Amino acid sequence: MIESCLKTCWLRSLTILLFVVTTGLVCNFAQGQSSQLGAVQDAVVSSDLKAVKLYGAGGLGLDHYQSGFFVSAEGHILTVWSTVLDVSEIFAVASDGRRLKAQIVGIDPNLELAVLKADQPPPAFFSLDEAEVASVGDRILAVSNLFGIAAGNEMSSFQKGVVMTITDLKARRGNFQSVYQGPALIIDAMSNNPGAAGGALISLDGKLLGILGKELRDTSANIWINYALPVSQFKQSVQSIISGKTIARTTSIRKVADRPATLATLGVVLIPNILNKTPAYVDLVQPNSRAAKAGLQSDDLILFVNSQRVSSQSTLVEELSYLDRGDQVVLLVQRGAELREVVIRP
Repeated sequence: MIESCLKTCWLRSLTILLFVVTTGLVCNFAQGQSSQLGAVQDAVVSSDLKAVKLYGAGGLGLDHYQSGFFVSAEGHILTVWSTVLDVSEIFAVASDGRRLKAQIVGIDPNLELAVLKADQPPPAFFSLDEAEVASVGDRILAVSNLFGIAAGNEMSSFQKGVVMTITDLKARRGNFQSVYQGPALIIDAMSNNPGAAGGALISLDGKLLGILGKELRDTSANIWINYALPVSQFKQSVQSIISGKTIARTTSIRKVADRPATLATLGVVLIPNILNKTPAYVDLVQPNSRAAKAGLQSDDLILFVNSQRVSSQSTLVEELSYLDRGDQVVLLVQRGAELREVVIRP
């Protein structure tokens, strides 16, 4: 009977011990999960203060909004270069709903990035010097205004994902190669949607990792890719622009086509090129030419060729040289007070 009592007491003690140990493990796990969740929540709140929604040019199937984020205490905003910015004044909506006026400080044509300057200081900003280097397998958050769902003091969109790989970007937009061909972070979040371009890629503790790029298809698999440019690729460029320097185009990353498109093959005649930077005004469209069939007209001012900014007749000729004469050419032109897209098909 004594042995039976001792055995019962020992089993009860073991059960209590296991309960205490198990309860402690569960509590520690729950505390760990709660701690991680709290860190992510802090990152979301702090990052939203640094994000902005940008509004500019649009219409005719072109989005008039995209994303950006503050990178200085003076109100400098980093975003991607696009047709949205092709206005004299861009509006940046901060997280608290303030509508800030912003102007372009400079662009990097090789990275297709732009730096803006808001007319008011930001509530917070991402420090490029404190940015982190992402590795494969890192968990990330993509911060943007995809689909333009936030117009005022609503929070930006936050998508959680993982860095799947880091590889050189070889993709296209429409029928032409992307300008940037360097390293990119490929992520498994559906982040590169309309309006998301220019958003921030951050770590779970809120450190800047990169900037979300434009919508692109992979040239080999013909699928849309979700990617970001790592900070190491644009940090020096952005700091140079903020300091007042100009970034020159590096043409070595782009190859002239074997059969380059020309104004003659398109059937376009421009006004006489008599100035240093004569605008690309159309003087004449040849009858029955590709340009005529697409609807290009005399007095149209060509602003973009396949999303590449055209600042003069010489840059227009240069951009055409990278396109094969059999490629589709998409022009954004100003016709009177309107912006129109003209698609010159093969």
